[in-house]
Amino acid sequence: MKKILLRNISLALIVIVSITSCKKGFLDLYPETTIPPDLFFQSEEDLKLYTLGLLSMRERGSYLSDQDTDDKATTGAMEIKTIMTSTATSQTITGGWGWDRLRNINYFLDNYNKAKVTQEVKDHYAGLARYYRALFYVDKVQRFSSVPWYATAINPSDSSQLYKARDPRALIMDSVIADLEFAAAHVRATVPSGTPGKWVMKLVLAKTALYEGTYRRYHPELELGNTSAGLLEKAWKAAEDVMTNSPHKISADYAALFNSASLAGNTEVMLLNVYDQDMGRNGNNNSNIINYEQSPSRELVQTYLMKDGSRFTEQPNYQTMQVVQEFKDRDPRIYATFMTPGFVMAGASAPYIMRLNKNFTGYHQLKGYINSTDAKITNGADFAAYRFAEVLLTFAEAKAEAGNLSQADIDKSIKLLRDRVKMPNLDLAVANANVDPVLAAKYPNVTGANKGVILEIRREKRVEFAMEGLRYNDLMRWGAGKSLEAIPEGMYFPGLGKYDLTGDGVEDIILIDKSLSIPAAAQQESNSLGVKLVYYKAGAFGDDVTVYLRNGNAGGTIVTEVRTRSFQEPKHYYRPVPFNEMLMNPRLAPQLFGWE
Repeated sequence: MKKILLRNISLALIVIVSITSCKKGFLDLYPETTIPPDLFFQSEEDLKLYTLGLLSMRERGSYLSDQDTDDKATTGAMEIKTIMTSTATSQTITGGWGWDRLRNINYFLDNYNKAKVTQEVKDHYAGLARYYRALFYVDKVQRFSSVPWYATAINPSDSSQLYKARDPRALIMDSVIADLEFAAAHVRATVPSGTPGKWVMKLVLAKTALYEGTYRRYHPELELGNTSAGLLEKAWKAAEDVMTNSPHKISADYAALFNSASLAGNTEVMLLNVYDQDMGRNGNNNSNIINYEQSPSRELVQTYLMKDGSRFTEQPNYQTMQVVQEFKDRDPRIYATFMTPGFVMAGASAPYIMRLNKNFTGYHQLKGYINSTDAKITNGADFAAYRFAEVLLTFAEAKAEAGNLSQADIDKSIKLLRDRVKMPNLDLAVANANVDPVLAAKYPNVTGANKGVILEIRREKRVEFAMEGLRYNDLMRWGAGKSLEAIPEGMYFPGLGKYDLTGDGVEDIILIDKSLSIPAAAQQESNSLGVKLVYYKAGAFGDDVTVYLRNGNAGGTIVTEVRTRSFQEPKHYYRPVPFNEMLMNPRLAPQLFGWE
């Protein structure tokens, strides 16, 4: 099945390139030297091949994202970090203004009606194309807020369209919602594996309406707050439709969603991204994860509840807990997300000793790591591009933001996620009566009677989807950009000395003074098991050491960097139109929200 699907997609890509490529650029109607649309758009197979060529979905690389959020520390050149630590302008922030994909989509929508097929067939494939157009524009709006809206492929002689001004955000998002509603109404429920069907359309409609509804609520600079309620209603109603009428449900094993060679038939997976080494579709993240492309933050660790449902941040002395203690008796999802003490790597005979390194937290990501020494297995694990869990969380959040969330609503959404990992249910009354002060401080713009439960749903989203690439857009829509000013920190060590990182009560590493040299192997101390300790020089940030601690040799949390970050609101929620684009089309001016 994997091979058949991947071959079909490869053929579709060849067809779309042949039909839509051109000598003059993306504005040509069709290439002079290839088949005109009247001859290509004839059959359902033609429509199928073209829309397969438009196929786009989240990939296994999503496990390596979230480096630009409060979930991870990284030394990577992340755009938002660059913006917060430098003087950025439209001449230095230049990405995201490509339009070729939209031309390909609109070219199809301009021509699909030529096919000699039934209206149902036409509507199905038009729905798919409009779905891809909606995704294209959501990405543009998330970055620029207002951009030109194009519903058709542009004639290269039409200068009024080529050089048009931006359209209002509300117009664009109304058009996006209309595209998604058409797709949800017309795309078939039964589609080939690895391609989006009706229930994916409804999920994306729900999450897009939630995104825009909450964005308008928490971004007064848009002056659209009075329009958020209708979007929130669309969100929870579309999500509830999926919950009630689709065949999808929560699968029994949370961890299996992220480490399975095949996810075919998994009831929770709404859109499957297939990987297969034999077909050249490799998805191996292991090297990047284990070699510190990024590392999880201590704040993320502290967000997980205790397994009895109480808050970790209410545990005595939680801020000075060492790594073995802080992973005890936690929400079981933490053990599918982090390499916790006692984790054994494939091929090893003893637990993995978490490595420490400058600029990283000491915590290791497990989600997205395939624990195998077989390259075919590590390269061929499937990825769930959309999960039913997101439907449940979208429903609960939209209802809470709309002010009509009930305990019954929680019982058919959040409870299902917690039941899977044997966690106590979320209690609406308790959450609102006993608001978490840590979350309240993190999201100070959340107010009202449902403040407590909104914060707990945000916790649930962060925990359920940690390391899956959704965090940045959540922070942006919630107006929580200021939280990115906090530099991610790592494990806590009270000072120099020996420490157990595997949870067996035997020391594994030793932190020595920055003034000392790490001894030669023959002189290194061994623990009671006869295993040599791993040596690290510890000191303050910038010292010639291997571990940076908050208070230098006196201990503290691991420090990942010290550059001051400044998130300017509302400016940094958006990006400027690239300078060269403004030069070519002055009607795109002015730049929004203080960008130059």
